[in-house]
Amino acid sequence: MADANHIKDGWFFESCSLWSGMGFALEIEKVLHREKSRFQQVEVFQTKNYGKMLALDGIIQLTEFDEFAYQEMLAHVPLFAHPFPESVLVIGGGDGGILREVCRHDCVKTIDFCEIDEAVIRVSKQFLPTLACGFDDPRVNVFIGDGYAYVLEKKNQYDVIIVDSSDPVGPGEVLFKKPFYEGLKAALKPDGIVATQGESIFLHQECVTNLARITKQLFVQQAYACIMVPTYPGGNIGICLGSLGPELKQPARKISDRVQKKLQYYTPQIHAASFVLPDFARRMFDNI
Repeated sequence: MADANHIKDGWFFESCSLWSGMGFALEIEKVLHREKSRFQQVEVFQTKNYGKMLALDGIIQLTEFDEFAYQEMLAHVPLFAHPFPESVLVIGGGDGGILREVCRHDCVKTIDFCEIDEAVIRVSKQFLPTLACGFDDPRVNVFIGDGYAYVLEKKNQYDVIIVDSSDPVGPGEVLFKKPFYEGLKAALKPDGIVATQGESIFLHQECVTNLARITKQLFVQQAYACIMVPTYPGGNIGICLGSLGPELKQPARKISDRVQKKLQYYTPQIHAASFVLPDFARRMFDNI
């Protein structure tokens, strides 16, 4: 649990048991918001060089400087891999960034969104409007509650499910276990795709291989994509994907010029390239 000790001499210091022996720091100019919700400490800072920053329990969730890399890839890789996604479920990501990207797909008719902590949504709408604009789309249906319990109630309903979870500590821990993935599979339509926040191939190898093992057991296809995000520990984070049919490593649909011009990271070429991993990671996945 984070407290004032993660701020010292104008710097925000992030450290976590998930990456023992290292930390990360950003210079901040102002604390814009701080509250203790039912589940976690929610903070927004104005950083010196990276715009506003959202932190939960002392762990950086995003900065305005590089949030587009994570949001675009976690949303567009599974959505463009699907030939015609109409129904989408987003679990977590109360900042609204994933919703913003999902809403760029005109073929999507309904977007259900489940977030356990209403405080994250409320705070993001107030301080991070360029992300929270995703909540304004009329296709979005918001549910406040536990994502695991929500998924268990859904059967054969979604073309794509995106899980924008925090790290596997606190309220996000259950989202990294096999029963949750079994629920995701059951909630998908026959050719559905699931994409989840997959941690770092450098720093969280045990967690990454566990997710890969689970998805390999449950899905017809399994893959792991890597994203560069400077303000995440190690400068990278992954997407763990499972498919009940469609190929994951190539887009199934052409991106329009109108949408491409609005993006800063995702392209069809980056889609394919993100699955090309360093050899140590390739061996890691080969051995599961």
